[in-house]
Amino acid sequence: MTLHKITTYCNDAKLALSLLSRTPISVEDGAYQRAAKAVWAYGLVGVVWGALVWAVGLCAVALNIPDGLAALIALGSGLIFTGALHEDGLADCADGLWGANEKQRRLEIMKDSQIGSYGTLALVVSVLLRWQLIKELMLAEFAFAGLIMTAVLARASMPLLMVYLPHARSSGLSHSVGRPQPKHALIGVGIAAVIALSFAGLIGLAALLCAGCAALLCSTIAQRKVSGQTGDILGATEQVSEIFVLLAIVALLP
Repeated sequence: MTLHKITTYCNDAKLALSLLSRTPISVEDGAYQRAAKAVWAYGLVGVVWGALVWAVGLCAVALNIPDGLAALIALGSGLIFTGALHEDGLADCADGLWGANEKQRRLEIMKDSQIGSYGTLALVVSVLLRWQLIKELMLAEFAFAGLIMTAVLARASMPLLMVYLPHARSSGLSHSVGRPQPKHALIGVGIAAVIALSFAGLIGLAALLCAGCAALLCSTIAQRKVSGQTGDILGATEQVSEIFVLLAIVALLP
């Protein structure tokens, strides 16, 4: 592998980190021209997220903070890291997809910065579920592997929708990134699969399958409701995938 390729891959990883988090990281001039190609690195952002949440939770437990509160603090650090980017997408989708009967009106609601009852309930359910599941991972001493697997698989699922669903609107974050080629999305899925299988074997395989089911479910709903995907759809997919994967891991732990 040439030095030029290594530099390109490193820049892709930095670009993915800048897009999916609030990390104050600078990217090379013209890096955003490779935004569609850099989707393979989305899962790598999950490694950073998972390691951060695990470390914060570990520190909280070391300070004799109760497990439930430690899990909540750990999850909160993850929300700060991403700027609640994916949670925002989940809330917008809940309001838009179930708040209107016409495609155009659904897209208008999703773009509205105000949050409605569907969005509020979706956020409450998502945070409560992940909080309890993360606590179970901590109690089972499987937090490090479980959190990284969850974050990597959830983020690697987003590019699949970017590839196989058209853009639902002609603007927005997803549209600005562009439509990736299948190979770039599949490379990301392959990396995520290797990480999951390396960490947990059969549990990792089950987590991989659950992430795939979550992505399929979200893509089917998006296609039916708005005939494509948006940045909000991708964020909601990440959230649903996190929940599916966490449920699988916790259910299969000894």
